[in-house]
Amino acid sequence: MQGTVDGFRYGAVTPVAAYLMACLGGALGLRCIVRSLLGGQAWKPGWLALGAAAIGSGIWTMHFIAMIGFQVEETRIRYDTALTVLSLVVAIVVVGIGVFIVGYLGAGRGALGSAGAVTGLGVAAMHYLGMAALRLDGDLEYDAFTVALSVLIAVIAATAALWAAVTIRGFLTSLGASLVMGVAVSGMHYTGMAAVSVHLHGTTGASWAGDSPTSLLLPMLLGPMVFLVLAGVVVMFDPLLVLGDSGPHPADDTARPTGQGPRSERGPASRTPAWTARPGRNGYARRR
Repeated sequence: MQGTVDGFRYGAVTPVAAYLMACLGGALGLRCIVRSLLGGQAWKPGWLALGAAAIGSGIWTMHFIAMIGFQVEETRIRYDTALTVLSLVVAIVVVGIGVFIVGYLGAGRGALGSAGAVTGLGVAAMHYLGMAALRLDGDLEYDAFTVALSVLIAVIAATAALWAAVTIRGFLTSLGASLVMGVAVSGMHYTGMAAVSVHLHGTTGASWAGDSPTSLLLPMLLGPMVFLVLAGVVVMFDPLLVLGDSGPHPADDTARPTGQGPRSERGPASRTPAWTARPGRNGYARRR
């Protein structure tokens, strides 16, 4: 018996909220990657890690907010806690691999292609691992073509996002890129959900002894959402990101008086006083 699948139990509330979280994670991640390119090497790994965690948390939060609106009318559903947490770890780790590749190797064709493929496959793995965490009185079945299409969308979206991260510096352009990224991630999710059908077991309306979906997902979503807010505070008050491209970069020596070379070409500060002494007819005379 086939179950009746509904992915929009609460109407437009869950898709809109999920999209906004994907945009927030993408925007913070892109700004963190931009920040890693503005300064020296000392803080670069930290900014790249923060960016990867923001993007991964945003994608994971988007997925499970959207899943709050998912139901099968003939049976109740719940989630396996371990697999749900593992999907978050997978999202952050694989996004981190892609972010570090482009952060250190740049947006060359080879680096960008490999980073986009790894990140896109990781996003798809997070999605289907999250789906594997579903527990219901039936079996999930997938349409192979639609699954392949969702994976392709994930790879293209990840590649475009990583390209934007190392290419786009301005705030407004980064904001626009994050909005497009949110559309792509949401599109991947709902394409993957369109591949799902449920084959029910003999009994229907099963009652589970475990937690309900909302009682489990809402507390778990709270952690990544708080993290995204804190990451937003860090990004908001970082001086270089506030100044943008108009401010001096600490890695170079652009903020120096006209006519002076770089500090590496200037010797130590001269200790010669403003006046020098030379022999004169009547002893020593001071010359400025």
